[in-house]
Amino acid sequence: MNDKDSSSFNQNKPPNHAVIILASGLSHRLGQPKQLLEKQGKPLINYMTMLALVTQPKAVIVVIAQQDTAITDIIETAVNRLTAPNSSIQIVSNPNPQLGMAKSLSLAIDALKSQHNLAMKRVLIMGVDQVLLSAPHLDQLLAQDNIVVASRYPNLDERFIIDDNKHDIVGVPLVVSYNVLQSWQSSLSGDKGLRHFIRALAPEKVTTVAHSNLSYDIDTPKQLAYARQQGWLDY
Repeated sequence: MNDKDSSSFNQNKPPNHAVIILASGLSHRLGQPKQLLEKQGKPLINYMTMLALVTQPKAVIVVIAQQDTAITDIIETAVNRLTAPNSSIQIVSNPNPQLGMAKSLSLAIDALKSQHNLAMKRVLIMGVDQVLLSAPHLDQLLAQDNIVVASRYPNLDERFIIDDNKHDIVGVPLVVSYNVLQSWQSSLSGDKGLRHFIRALAPEKVTTVAHSNLSYDIDTPKQLAYARQQGWLDY
């Protein structure tokens, strides 16, 4: 596994990617939809979609949960504010979000397959609650050339522990070959399907780009309170 930094960023590479934003989590531990938390006056789902658009993708697939009607409508309405001026954005509803992230990812792949006119080679996969994610980091991921180019970040403190057994996390946002992603689709299952496939790749087929703040995501009221105290999210 090769580590890269911003020194390899090449702004001259033409965009050849689509983006999948996985935003179908039910936020049970948080107690409110994390997609609607606000950052810089925008719902978090809109903020992340706008970050994705900065990379000039061929398409943006935003996967949301088909859950409580009122919540679904509010989330969909928030994203729809961006779709009118940006026809590349497509909303996909996951009727079974309880099945895990792999189900959302599979639905997004189906949506990309239906867009036959897209000349894309790679897919950038993002979550919705890494509140310190930046556009330059996405650019750095896209500047690398490999089967998988993933983010690498540490566990930071007790508020934001992701995995008690790992000090360095390799995960989203990440860029993966579109052909390879399609080949994985039929075997995706549960919350860890994609990570399983990445771990199975030979080390030379995975490049990582470090970003020390990506482990700050929002899953609990304690994490939300801390993020607001730090000014990362609006009150």
